Parts: sequence; C-alpha cells; structure tokens
Amino acid sequence: MTNDKASSLSDEVTVSIDRERARTAFEAYLAPYDRENPRIALKAEHTYRVADLCDRIARASGFTQAGADLAWLCGLLHDIGRFEQLRRWGTFKDSMSASHAAIGVDVLFEDGRHLFDGSLARANATLPEALSHDDEFLAHARTAGSVRTFIEEPSADEIIRAAVGHHSDFRLPDDLDLRSRALCNLVRDADKIDILRVSCTDTVETVVGATEDELLAGDISPAAEDAFFAHQTVRYSDQSTAVDHVVGLACFAFELAYPASLEIMVDQGYLFELLSTPFGIARPYTNRATRALIGRMDGHLRAWIDEQLS
Repeated sequence: MTNDKASSLSDEVTVSIDRERARTAFEAYLAPYDRENPRIALKAEHTYRVADLCDRIARASGFTQAGADLAWLCGLLHDIGRFEQLRRWGTFKDSMSASHAAIGVDVLFEDGRHLFDGSLARANATLPEALSHDDEFLAHARTAGSVRTFIEEPSADEIIRAAVGHHSDFRLPDDLDLRSRALCNLVRDADKIDILRVSCTDTVETVVGATEDELLAGDISPAAEDAFFAHQTVRYSDQSTAVDHVVGLACFAFELAYPASLEIMVDQGYLFELLSTPFGIARPYTNRATRALIGRMDGHLRAWIDEQLS
C-alpha cells in the first residue's frame, strides 16, 4: 500500500481550492444533461460520493487541508467524461464508444475538440448523425467544462489531468511523478470503493447484463481464478462470465493503495455481501464447482484482510 513519503509529497501542492465554487461549476456543467435519466443521475451521485471518499481517505492518510481539497476536486472531476459519453453513444462501455477518462481530459483541458472531431472514438463506435457536428456541445465544453471554471490557479493542472486521465487504467504509467501517483492512487481507491457499493445495490441484469439463473449457473474462468489468488485485479477482457465480474469486483480489495481505503471498504460491508449474496441474490450457486470456489475465495479474502488490518 502507499507509503507515507508518497502521500506527504502530494501535500506539497498548496493551491487554494474553493469547494463551493467547484460544486457550482459541476452542476452548471451537468445542466444540459437529462438528470431524469437514471444513468445520468447514477453517475452524478457516484461522482459526489467519490469526491467525499477522496476527502475521507486523504484526511485519514495524513494529508494537509490543501492536499485533501485537491483530492476532493480530483474525485469531483474524475468521471466528468461519462455524461457526454452516455449522451453521444448511450453506453458507459468504453469499448463501444470512447475512453471516458480521455473524454474527461479533453473536456477539461482541450475544449472538447478531440471529442468533437471524432478522434477519441473507437473504430466500432457509431455516432448519431444529429451529434456529428455538435457546435452546442463544443461551446458548452469551452465554457462550463474548462478546468478554469473549477479552479482558478493552474499550478495543479498536471496532477488533475493525471488523476482524471488515468483513474480507470488497469495499471498506472511508470513515469508518473510521486505527487501525481499519490493522487491517482487515491482517486482510483475511492472509485473502486463506490463501484463496489453501486454493484451491490443494483441488479445483476443492470450491472452485468445477465439473469440471476445465468449468474448462479456460471463458471469462474481460469484467468479470474488466477488473478484472485495472485491478489490482482481482473482485466475486463478476461471476464468472460457473469461470475467473473463478481470475482473481479472482489479483487478490488487487493490493489487498494491506502490502508484507509481498505478499512472503508470493509466497514461498508459490500465486499463480503458480494460473495455471499451477489446483487442481493439469496439463492446459492447452482454450479457446484463455482459454489465451492466462491467459498474458498471468501475464506481466503477474509484471512488476507485480517492480516492487512491487524
């Protein structure tokens, strides 16, 4: 987990952040998006929870007020690309649209021009004709989306850019400076904690796109099993079954960077709920091999967490 040196280095940033200004700016950015859409509402609520988690982890990890403020702001901005991703493509799947992290960086720092010219889109992403020349979005991105609407000073721009741009990476780049790495790790921790919460409070159909029967009868792939017992996260490309998704979420615990993050995840209770009653399903796995392996994983994870928190 992250050492004290890395987290203290992040506090060398002394830029002043007005949280109320940033909240107001975020609400202004969301104004054109349909808040009655449950997926838009979900991401807005997720954003505020992640920002609060960033603040909580930072404070528990010894960050100064300036460091905690910057962590909070990075959390507030981490998913800003999700709203335009959903409006344009009707999906949160990066593979079917564009990287939501890259959209966020583009909106905050590049006036949305790369999204506007189509260079961020995946090769298989089909954009509705009505959005192919969207001058209204470009104008909105240039005004309400600019990082300057959230924070006046530019001294923390590169850290914010890194935190937004790398929050969903499978692995952080090796060339990040220690301050950026500390904030990136913190945002990634907070995001994982709330993703786990969202997954446990929604249905398997919504989260995974499978039925309860399909989940309970499914196998755990060798790739997911290997990643779990190696204490690594499971690549999305390696999650070939609905149960793999459950295992992948449980693996979030292994790669949390801050001790406070693991404590928060355990205190919330969703981690073991996910293994015992995935998505609130009380029926046992009908696949005997899966049922037995999930039981082993549950015991292994509990022992590992006891060791980490002792």
